[in-house]
Amino acid sequence: MAPNFLVTHSGGFHADEALSSVILTRLFPDARLVRSRAPEWISPGVDRIVYDVGGAYDAAAGIFDHHQRGAPQRDDGQPFSSFGLIWKHFGRDYLTALLVPSAFVETVHAAFDAGFVLPVDLVDNGALSPDSAGLLAGLTLPSLLETLKPVFDDADPEATDRAFHAAVAIARNFVEAKIAGIHAKLRAEALVLQAIASAGRSRVLELPMGMPFRPAIVKAGADHLLFVVHPREADWCLTGIRRAEEGFELRADLPADWAGLSGRDLEMATGIEGASFCHNGRFIAAAKTREAALALARLAVEDAEQRAG
Repeated sequence: MAPNFLVTHSGGFHADEALSSVILTRLFPDARLVRSRAPEWISPGVDRIVYDVGGAYDAAAGIFDHHQRGAPQRDDGQPFSSFGLIWKHFGRDYLTALLVPSAFVETVHAAFDAGFVLPVDLVDNGALSPDSAGLLAGLTLPSLLETLKPVFDDADPEATDRAFHAAVAIARNFVEAKIAGIHAKLRAEALVLQAIASAGRSRVLELPMGMPFRPAIVKAGADHLLFVVHPREADWCLTGIRRAEEGFELRADLPADWAGLSGRDLEMATGIEGASFCHNGRFIAAAKTREAALALARLAVEDAEQRAG
């Protein structure tokens, strides 16, 4: 039975209950969101889900707090916040509500938990400090959501509740965009793996559109690939493949004598009509047509193989 009330604590707020509210208000849009510390509200009841307050964790009773002694932990011993608990129990239903196909739900659930939920859990429990991000400390999502709290001398008794609802609305955009991105990478992986199979031993991978490609190339063990070609809005793109997830070193750079050239200058340097641009960093080039882009790719492969000896 759907709850009539979604109950969290009143007063100042943090990212964990705001993000929990994102999940729960999507799943139970007709439920009233109540912010209170009154015992009659924060006690379990058949008509409510209580989270980040109440002093207990009992999923069957609909209460998801993590501040009490014996607070819940993940299998690896890391602490849950209310967000982690809500994601654990309601995240799969949330992904289904977002129309993530059932075949992808477990993968997306785990990826979002590891990359988005866990850091929030750790920050909320003091196990990870945003200060470790240095100059970016104030730009982490938990920090940014807390900047929405009213200032200390705002005398409006409704200010904090308004700020909380504003934080939930903003947080919803980040949650749904992150999930959409994870789902998109899975769709891209299927397309890239298919393209790799079609390419055989070619050094150049042609894709039907721009998409994330490196994870699938690594997954396929396609170490022979050096460049990727795909259409853009009005032209075609030739790009290198990074050696590692971090950093910018490529498996092969574009030829040195193309660097920074465009238009007729690049056509003259390459001998290819329709060659239109090469970045000075030699990681991306463009051409007006597919044929020109593939011709550039062939030259780039020849250059890379010559330099490799």
